[in-house]
Amino acid sequence: MTQPTDSFEEIESAVVRFAGDSGDGMQTVGERFTDSSAFAGNDIATLPDFPAEIRAPAGTLAGVSGFQLQFGSREILTPGDAPDALVAMNPAALKANIDDLPEGGMLVVNIDSFNKMNLAKADYENNPLEDEDFRNKYHLVELDLTNLTKEALSESPLKPAEKVRCKNFFALGFMYYVYGRPLEPTLKFFEDKWAKRLPDVAEANSLALKAGNNLGDTMETARNRYQVSKAAVHPGVYRKISGNEAAVYGLVVAAEKANRELLYSGYPITPASPILEGLSHLKKFGVKCVQAEDEIAAIGVAIGASFAGDLSVCATSGPGMCLKSEFIGLASITELPLIICNIQRGGPSTGLPTKTEQSDLLQALFSRHGDCPLPIVAAHSPSDCFDCAIEAVRIAITYMTPVIFLSDLYVANGAEPWLVPNIGDLPEIENSFASTEEEYVIYRRDSETLARKQAIPGQVGLEHRIGGLEKSEDGSVSYDPDNHEQMTHLREQKVAGIAKSYGPCEVLGDSQGDLLVIGWGGTYGAISSAVRLLRDEGYAVSNVHLRHLNPLPDDLGEIMGRFKKVVVPELNLGQLSFVLRSKYLVDVISYGRVQGKPFKVSELRQKFLEHLA
Repeated sequence: MTQPTDSFEEIESAVVRFAGDSGDGMQTVGERFTDSSAFAGNDIATLPDFPAEIRAPAGTLAGVSGFQLQFGSREILTPGDAPDALVAMNPAALKANIDDLPEGGMLVVNIDSFNKMNLAKADYENNPLEDEDFRNKYHLVELDLTNLTKEALSESPLKPAEKVRCKNFFALGFMYYVYGRPLEPTLKFFEDKWAKRLPDVAEANSLALKAGNNLGDTMETARNRYQVSKAAVHPGVYRKISGNEAAVYGLVVAAEKANRELLYSGYPITPASPILEGLSHLKKFGVKCVQAEDEIAAIGVAIGASFAGDLSVCATSGPGMCLKSEFIGLASITELPLIICNIQRGGPSTGLPTKTEQSDLLQALFSRHGDCPLPIVAAHSPSDCFDCAIEAVRIAITYMTPVIFLSDLYVANGAEPWLVPNIGDLPEIENSFASTEEEYVIYRRDSETLARKQAIPGQVGLEHRIGGLEKSEDGSVSYDPDNHEQMTHLREQKVAGIAKSYGPCEVLGDSQGDLLVIGWGGTYGAISSAVRLLRDEGYAVSNVHLRHLNPLPDDLGEIMGRFKKVVVPELNLGQLSFVLRSKYLVDVISYGRVQGKPFKVSELRQKFLEHLA
């Protein structure tokens, strides 16, 4: 393949992937490239990809860490199907990612790492960079990042090994040149992070970044340059936000709107730990954080705080949900408001702890002893986690019930621009606290919501007891079979009635047609992008993406009935499809996949075409 000549090309969007050892700082440079693109006014979507091992041997396939982002001048809903440019810091990174790079794509490699030992670790018998067919297949840019970084930092007082660690920012600087990214946000990052404590480190990384950027002007190898214009956005203040960050802010805002103190109780688990970490930095907003000794203790603390009148939250992933199931049942029968965040990952058991999946839906619906229905909300994108957190709190407090908030690793770790809302414009969340001015009957219910009123312990005249044993309306322990059946039905009807508070389902496309695609959670970007492509091609296909998974929207069945076929893509073996079939008696077409990766737009487009045919 003839190498491209030096040029400057305007493009609508681009996909860049950084890959290297987990110690090479790929997540860091990916985040910096994202910040720089956001600063430049582009829309963005990201996909961090971590190895499961805490510290795999350097140079091995098991230790490869990656970060992919798509940025553009149009609306960006996914991190991209395939990279336009791949930066590979060693042979293992190349081996793990090269199959995703299309022919003609830019391949930037650190040639210093392609030695005999590293090639063997990556299961290469021969150096692929010496293969003529391989070299002609891609726009290959070979950089000796190790020695170029050492040369750029020749005057730095850092030790040689410390200088070499700056090579990731040298590579980043070069990619900034290729895509016309501003250096200022990254230089400010160095200043904020290291200037006071480690000024030599800040200076060295700044020099490496600038040297990599300057290399684009001086190197003799032919290269393309690309320019991506600003995206059209609504006026306002924007910031880059991840799903877990958005959930943190949503919970804090919801506590303020409900006039309750926020108590978070959790145990570290991937990928939910950043929620604990984020809330622990917000004590100035009255947030209380407890790192419990295990998952069971965490939810026990949360239930106790809810009983005392706090807005209580715990977050975990699938394995933690299993451990919490008995206490979730306790929160249900006592009818206390509680937010349980399940940030899903690949299962079962330890499974794929650093990969994404949507396989906990049936667990959220049914994995408790007894008839114990709970409301479930699911976020579809990083910024949507803010709104979903507030919605979960609204439901929990209005209806006096635990609520399960479903996110997934793709949504939680991904990032996108977020229009920062005016908090004053958000509605207040009304509490159902009992008053000492009227007789308090524990399980007497509101006629509209069927929610009981909550009494705070210690108030004279409002003394009461609740617990895991079935109670009658006045709170007395009751083994009467008719009472148990009545209370069970009341709890079920209360949850079912939550659907009356939803707005109508939003349908992307026409209200009737040949194919309806129903999705939930982090599949939103890929599904909606594929549907829009097909609609532009003239196909009668529409999309509904569900936020409320229990109870389902009241109008969903009617909408499904207006389409010839219904297909449900999800990152599991068909869990939502199972629910829709059983509820609506419709022949739903399930398309499930469990590879730890999000759907590609091209993959879904092809699958939808098969059913349209």
